[in-house]
Amino acid sequence: MSRTLISHAQLQRGRGRAVYWALLAVVVTAFTLVFLGPLYWMVTGALKSGREIAQIPPTLFPRDPEFGNYVDAWTQLNLGKLLFNTFYYAAGAVLFQLVLDTAAAYALSKLRPVLGNVILGAMLATLMIPAMVLIVPQYQTVISLPLLDISLIDSPFAIWLPTVANAFNIFLLKRFFDSIPEEIMAAALMDGASPLRTLRSILLPMSRPILGVVSIFAMTAVWKDFLWPLLVMPHPQTRTVSVGIYAFAGGTPQNVVVAASVIAAAPTVVLFLIFQRNIMSGLTTGGLKG
Repeated sequence: MSRTLISHAQLQRGRGRAVYWALLAVVVTAFTLVFLGPLYWMVTGALKSGREIAQIPPTLFPRDPEFGNYVDAWTQLNLGKLLFNTFYYAAGAVLFQLVLDTAAAYALSKLRPVLGNVILGAMLATLMIPAMVLIVPQYQTVISLPLLDISLIDSPFAIWLPTVANAFNIFLLKRFFDSIPEEIMAAALMDGASPLRTLRSILLPMSRPILGVVSIFAMTAVWKDFLWPLLVMPHPQTRTVSVGIYAFAGGTPQNVVVAASVIAAAPTVVLFLIFQRNIMSGLTTGGLKG
């Protein structure tokens, strides 16, 4: 039996059991309110009138729900175009990361190049650098690409290229590849399979859980990003949904802006609810059953 702060005998007593469940209920309720409170305010605020949403103190429930706010948000802010742009950028980021990050993790895990551990350590060290510190050098690179001397402003590559070398995703993939037994690699080598064939035919089918996790991380990172798309996608036709909502917020009623925020957040929330089991299984996979 595992050891805990409260012994099993104390939990079996009447008072101990009551105190335990009372504290558990308080903690769970508090964390639920903290995490779901802003989401509830956003969803209900999108159904309020402009006067009601600005009322102090705010109302917990809309007096007269106005579902037309969602229609106004879709038409006035051109959300269809913004959502398409964001999905296009996110899909490209997922494709680039799956191809290049998987290749990097496979090389570091199974091919073991010279100075591989040094390279991995240097990549992991970049996780300690605040993202804001990298904004200026990344922007200077985008406005004048080295050697080619071309600008990537308003080009999807301005979003795709900085997301390719994702140290965290490479580490996740390498950790998963490390858990694959070397006997499988040796058997593939004896059958005459090249390293690329081994990756494509053996490792990738076994890596579907972690590849799904990396795909979701890559998509949500692009979907929720704001500052970088604001800098490199200034044209109205190339904006992402977060930048587009911000750009139109000044001359748009607040309730319509909140409705647009609900529509923008819905795809990622639905994606998580559908694949939450796959996300957890992919993150906790540390070995293979024989």
